[in-house]
Amino acid sequence: MQKQLEKILMPVAVKLGNNVVLRSLRDGFMIVMPLIMVTSFFLLIGNFPIPGWNEFWTSVLGSNWNEWFSAVSTSVFSFSGILSCMGIGYAYGKNRGLQGIYLAVVSLVSFLILTPTAITAGKKKIEAVQTMYLGANGVFLGIVIAILSVEIYRFAFKRHWTIKMPAGVPPAVSESFDALIPIALVILVFFLIRIIFSLTSFNTAYNFIYTLLQAPLKNVGNTLPSVLLYNFLASLLWCLGINGPTITNSVWSPIFFVLTQDNLHAFQHHLPLPHIYTQPFIDMFTTYGGGGSTLSLLIVMFAVCKSKRIRELGKLAIMPGIFGINEPIIFGLPVVLNPIIAIPFIIMPTLNTFLSGMAFTLKLLPYTNGVQLSWTTPPIISGWLATGSWKGSVLQIIEIVIGVFVYYPFIKILDKQYLEEERKAEEKNLEINFDEV
Repeated sequence: MQKQLEKILMPVAVKLGNNVVLRSLRDGFMIVMPLIMVTSFFLLIGNFPIPGWNEFWTSVLGSNWNEWFSAVSTSVFSFSGILSCMGIGYAYGKNRGLQGIYLAVVSLVSFLILTPTAITAGKKKIEAVQTMYLGANGVFLGIVIAILSVEIYRFAFKRHWTIKMPAGVPPAVSESFDALIPIALVILVFFLIRIIFSLTSFNTAYNFIYTLLQAPLKNVGNTLPSVLLYNFLASLLWCLGINGPTITNSVWSPIFFVLTQDNLHAFQHHLPLPHIYTQPFIDMFTTYGGGGSTLSLLIVMFAVCKSKRIRELGKLAIMPGIFGINEPIIFGLPVVLNPIIAIPFIIMPTLNTFLSGMAFTLKLLPYTNGVQLSWTTPPIISGWLATGSWKGSVLQIIEIVIGVFVYYPFIKILDKQYLEEERKAEEKNLEINFDEV
């Protein structure tokens, strides 16, 4: 099976790896990745899943202690869309032979042009920007904006729509004038795009994308097919660079909340637990290590991968991953717009949902008791706490192991691709060093 997958997917992986757009997306996310990696630890400290953790530090440092850590994690996670847009604009511009810094800046401005800048409070409109537009929900739109900005800029630059300065002018001044007309054209295009959207029922580009994503999420309920759809769509959206749960939760959260409260009420009064598909079921028995159930992926990265890039990323991502924070993997590997890893990334939460749903339906373990655990509670511990039974932990271990086998052939293909890239880079460095000698 491994050889068959390699035969089918390896040529695709090589072709995609050489594609300038996808390579630029990868490089752009890598620019943001160190920020995500560092701030993930601040997020973990502020939400460490130990009973009494918050109360203890509140008694020592005061009630605002969590805000200190939140300020650090928010500085990146709440602005990941705009940061990704800048990084991709820079990388794509550079890969197209242009001045990357100008493309990063013009991508940023284009992003802000399309960003809603008014909040309705009662009958008044307040000038403000909500971070929901700048964070993970804006990643997909940021990708489109960055690529389009570079192409418009390149269109003008290739036709020499520039202002040439005399030879004696400093290079920095000359380059800024070269960029003047191309940047003006980019801004003009996005200015017109904003006007066009404002004349439609969508009003903004964000609402346009949000409405399209909302359409398939209607008419859902408390059933296994419903929850399978929830996790399938959430995983698919992550692969497109959109924080999937923030979209799917807008439909499912009220359902899960009511079901969870029903179970909690029954648990408190020693009555039979009525529902399977509660919020703890979603959080603790469908995804391990974050969206895509990437804890299994991290295990494979450690166990079998030889690429330095993958192994180093695994070392840095393992601790946040144990506690369900997997943005370093999503944007560092990356998962976003990576069709090879997207396959198991979508399969595993869906498969876990089916297996867990059947296990609970067959009453192989108790239903979740409705106690809302912190989303950072690690697997095995969370399985026991959510069900009050060791069987919950066993189910989690089984599904994590299955995930290892599912992820294995796909990450091995990516591992070979990255190894080849690293080998070529080393050979190139050796040639440069030999020429210098």
